[in-house]
Amino acid sequence: MKATVAAVHTLPVSLDVRPELVVRGARGSHARSDFLLVRVVTSDDVVGYGEVSATPIWSGEDGHSAEHFVRDVLSPALVGQPLAPVGRLDDLMDRSLAGNPFTKAGLSTALWDAYARTLGEPLAVALGGAYRTRVPIKLSLSGDGAALDAVLDAARAVGFGAFKVKVGLGVAGDLARFARAREVAGPDAFLGADANGGWTRREAAQAVPVLARLGSRFIEQPVGPADVDGLRDLRGAGLPVVADEAVFDMADLVRLVRAEAADCVSLYVGKSGGPGRAVAMGQLAAAFGVETVIGSNGEFGVGAAAQLHVACALAALSTEFPSDIIGAHYYTEDVLARPLDSDGATVRLGAEPGLGVVPRDDLVARFR
Repeated sequence: MKATVAAVHTLPVSLDVRPELVVRGARGSHARSDFLLVRVVTSDDVVGYGEVSATPIWSGEDGHSAEHFVRDVLSPALVGQPLAPVGRLDDLMDRSLAGNPFTKAGLSTALWDAYARTLGEPLAVALGGAYRTRVPIKLSLSGDGAALDAVLDAARAVGFGAFKVKVGLGVAGDLARFARAREVAGPDAFLGADANGGWTRREAAQAVPVLARLGSRFIEQPVGPADVDGLRDLRGAGLPVVADEAVFDMADLVRLVRAEAADCVSLYVGKSGGPGRAVAMGQLAAAFGVETVIGSNGEFGVGAAAQLHVACALAALSTEFPSDIIGAHYYTEDVLARPLDSDGATVRLGAEPGLGVVPRDDLVARFR
């Protein structure tokens, strides 16, 4: 008899970002995360974990809305259903709830985790990999003057050597911030720039050539999410264009590819609606010569593990741009019983089945 989904449990968790690493960008400041951990139990007593990593200003979702939808809408649709194929359960969630990709991604991750544990394989293998076991990573830098220096010092102290500078807050200040980051980080440090859609086309056209001269390696989402033509026009301005806010789902990616609007796409497990869909989007991007990196919504450890497995399952993950798998370093505490294997420069995949991680015992005891 095939395993079925027997139960779904949830646990709201709030964590503070390490004060010295708080990100301040065009979409606001991110100093605390109110997320939701999800647990799936199968009829064979296999347990899988996921994480809803959502913030209202970014996705219109948060831990409170996620808990309601998981408990009252999605769980009734899934309990009793066969665990495999997990893609069918992803489709079933879409028929039960419109939108809310981050919420669905948390539950989808738990389903995929349980499925991979049933197989006795790492999730990256269940998703079609693993193509690598080590992923280079970077951290966001924000703030001005001495505050920026302090962020860089703190990031280096935990091993980070690659960064992206938050811009999109006003061109003059953005260029001064990036110039200071370049001065302090040194001429050879990997530095990109992330505008989070905060510039107009005119502002982006002013800023991007200067950033190129300052040694930026890329510009991420220079204009608003809907301005695909603006993204395309900036591809000739001197820097590779990374699309982030412009690409949530497969339809967004298809529109971007057709417009030839980006050199690279930042994929999230949350934006995509789950690990399987994130990998499918990466495969489509690769087929059209568009690189992919794994972006971040400030995931906790469970979400960071999902990021890692998706990164390792992508055949064409960018080798030029590091990904944003920062959960092992970003918060004042970790939700995992054993942290991810990360030294700040890279994060490494283990051989354990599923996500290869579980929450701390005190958190496991609180699921309901």
